[in-house]
Amino acid sequence: MTPTHRWRAFAVLAISFFMTIVDLTIVNVALPTIGRKLHFSETNLQWVVTAYGLTFGGFLLLGGRAADMLGRRRVLMVGLTVFTAASLGCAVATTDAVLIAMRGIQGLGAAIVLPAALSIVMNMFEEGAERNKALGIWGGIGAGGATVGLIAGGLLTRYVGWQSIFFLNVPIGAVALLLAPRLVPESRLQTTRRRYDPFGALTVTAGLLLLVYTISKAPQVGWASGRSVGSLVGSAALLVAFLVIETRVESPLMPLGIFRLKTLAGANAVGLLLGGSFFAFIFVGTLYMQQVLGYSALKTGLAWLAASITSVAFAGLSQLLVTRGSAKLVMAAGMTLIGGGIAWGATVPVHGHYWANLAGPFFVTGMGTAFAFIPVSIAALAGIAEHEAGLAAGLLNTSQQLGGAIGVAIASTVAASRFKTSVHTGATNAAALTTGFQSALWVCAAIGLAAIPVTFMLVRRDELAKAIAATTVTIARPALAQPAFAPAE
Repeated sequence: MTPTHRWRAFAVLAISFFMTIVDLTIVNVALPTIGRKLHFSETNLQWVVTAYGLTFGGFLLLGGRAADMLGRRRVLMVGLTVFTAASLGCAVATTDAVLIAMRGIQGLGAAIVLPAALSIVMNMFEEGAERNKALGIWGGIGAGGATVGLIAGGLLTRYVGWQSIFFLNVPIGAVALLLAPRLVPESRLQTTRRRYDPFGALTVTAGLLLLVYTISKAPQVGWASGRSVGSLVGSAALLVAFLVIETRVESPLMPLGIFRLKTLAGANAVGLLLGGSFFAFIFVGTLYMQQVLGYSALKTGLAWLAASITSVAFAGLSQLLVTRGSAKLVMAAGMTLIGGGIAWGATVPVHGHYWANLAGPFFVTGMGTAFAFIPVSIAALAGIAEHEAGLAAGLLNTSQQLGGAIGVAIASTVAASRFKTSVHTGATNAAALTTGFQSALWVCAAIGLAAIPVTFMLVRRDELAKAIAATTVTIARPALAQPAFAPAE
């Protein structure tokens, strides 16, 4: 493929990725409107968000391995078809049950699209400067996509209607499906005989689904309840069974030898903590603005613009520092900024003001996402063989989604517990809510800061150096020089 062709294919893949990330958060600010229009109960409304995250996190590993075995472009197109059709189903839903079901199918489509798209990117670009540039853009999209979803959700809900947040995916998905066979190359694991691991696929998918489901329900039913404990034990048993199966089958779904790469293990651990801190911060911050400050869906979405713009603005610098400096130090700096920004946000008062109390934490956290998502994306794929690209991509995204689910569940539990305690001591509703959100944000900050020692202990300089070893040579060749974030043409 010529450089121009590669970057055109990358644009199609990036758009596909962007859709799946935006849909993680685009419904958040529209939930009150959706609840009123479709007559949701308070207990069912959360499932508009949870159903998507449940299937997204549960099927990522299976989606990644299917891409390696069956053909990455083929699996990508299947995922785009499922995602686009489910988006249309969400838009035309007239009952709460239909919307929740369609969101679950939409999450399944995203779980198929995301690892397939990232593994194609890895195989299109050779290890070194060009791949780091592509992964730098990819990480920037991941960092900004969540906050863009909040902004787009607020604007569309206010001026067009809640259905438009789902209708938007239909033409975008259709264009991506049209362009994929023309621009995106096909690749798969080359083997004389395809061997599958059905029992491994069944146990890991069931285990992850049960884990995400349990985490999402625990704040309502109680972490110490028999239901939560039983589900967690069941999930652990399924995942242990998966690991045992993987040591015995001829062609495992997840070859455990991949974890001999300490940097891959470290990047996934950081990805788990990154998801747990940042996505929970978005969740808590959105609730604070709407429930305490009385922001509308539009104003809440626009408030997150500070984080989104900052993330995009610093993505280029992050990519440059990773390529020419130390990805390990950039990753640690990013998690320091995320943890520190969230800790700053934990000081919000009962009647806070945007510029005095929120803008600063949003700017700092947005900067942190640019410096964290990009090196994590590069480190998680450093030294990975071509035939394991889909698996590595699925692992990274599974870590981030599980981290997000765990972080939101913990934040919800802490906020609810502190709220009840404050109400019992005579605090006003606004004061009690703020106390709960402050406590939740301190926990989110601790989760983010915990990634710093993990980075220094597990991420290996020598393994990262192999991933960027060709950088200096590649940049030194004028014929291969490319603009920082654009195709050659």
